[in-house]
Amino acid sequence: MQFDPRNILIIDFGQLGDVVLSLPALRAIRERFPAALITVAVGKSASDIVDLSGYANATIVVDRVGLRDGPKLISIGRIIKLVRDVRRRKFDFVIDLNSLSETNLLGFLSGAAHRLYSHRPGRSLDYLANFEPRPPREDKNSHLVDRYLAALKPLGVSNQTRTPYLKTNPIADSTVDALLKKERAESNALLVGLFPGSGHVGRRWPIERFAELADFLIRNDRVRVIVFVGPEERNIVGQAKSMFPPATIFLDRLTIAQLASVQARLTLFITNDTGPMHIAAAVGTSVIDLLGRSTPNSFVPVGDNHRIIHGATINDITVEQVYKVAHELLASNRTEKIFARSEQH
Repeated sequence: MQFDPRNILIIDFGQLGDVVLSLPALRAIRERFPAALITVAVGKSASDIVDLSGYANATIVVDRVGLRDGPKLISIGRIIKLVRDVRRRKFDFVIDLNSLSETNLLGFLSGAAHRLYSHRPGRSLDYLANFEPRPPREDKNSHLVDRYLAALKPLGVSNQTRTPYLKTNPIADSTVDALLKKERAESNALLVGLFPGSGHVGRRWPIERFAELADFLIRNDRVRVIVFVGPEERNIVGQAKSMFPPATIFLDRLTIAQLASVQARLTLFITNDTGPMHIAAAVGTSVIDLLGRSTPNSFVPVGDNHRIIHGATINDITVEQVYKVAHELLASNRTEKIFARSEQH
């Protein structure tokens, strides 16, 4: 295909986990147009993900919530400012991975001559796209990674690696090293992360069960447990500390880059269905995903080293179920380390 844009805008306004799952598509675009200047318009909470990926030359950070829910006059002013910023950059090609009406409109107003939008009937303004051929209609039953990649088929992109991958930041790595040293988490210790938070109460496994699971892991598997607390759960840290074993480490004020650096050091990450789960998987850590529904959905971690535990509701999942799977994964990891050492000698 003789198509060689030099200045590309990718619109990637998804939530934190969605942006992680878009990384294979970002990588495919970078490989398809290696000499192009690539800018990603991304939500404020996920901009660090794009930076860590290394696939973009620049980002435009957009506060979508502020634009949507702020005072109308202020929101209109911010939208006008955003459009002016986009037009000033003189993009020649726009790829809209989200393809919502507002993102399609932004792509149209960018002034770019070529516009490729994900094909989402009922959600998007498809008539504003002009790239031929059009991508296939969105398959809502496919994994989100595959939906993003399907939008790139008109570019001749195929057989791409589906696994999201993130590198850690050296500055964040140094900060995390100091933090773990302060907590006396030795470099040779097996670290297990727990994430009891979630954006929706129906997705939260009871924190009491996370505490019981931590006790099982510490007593039976001799690991150090790290509990990660997001902004929405920060108010319960005091109460939570009284539930967990004394040796538990609590981390509640990490940047996204620091979160990725800690997660890269974990042997296992056990979590509700939430964005940090995908970051852990992307830095190469095994994940146990707790789902409160009978069938895994299109947003589970990609890869063979992850496990999904689901029930009719999140409360139907028992501590014994989760511990059994965690124990098996930890034993497998120990075996791999023994073999790795023997090969080195």
